Amino acid sequence: MRPIDRITVKCVVKRALERGGVESHYKGAHMLRHSAATAMLRHGVSLAGVGTVLRHRAPAMTAHYAKVDIALLSAIAQPWPGRLPC
Repeated sequence: MRPIDRITVKCVVKRALERGGVESHYKGAHMLRHSAATAMLRHGVSLAGVGTVLRHRAPAMTAHYAKVDIALLSAIAQPWPGRLPC
């Protein structure tokens, strides 16, 4: 048995999205990766952990997933240092 290639993954995901009636600009493996990263972050996996699973070479590649979940960002955001300007 050999691993499936990226084209096969893309086609399987695209077909599943179509059958499920999912409307999205993205229709392939990108959506699968993005959904997996978002789910991992929501379950407490660190950005470094997500990057390892997605096999990103640089942390900056994974950092854009942090923008996805506003509730998660609100939970970990630190207050602005010092007093407010207004």
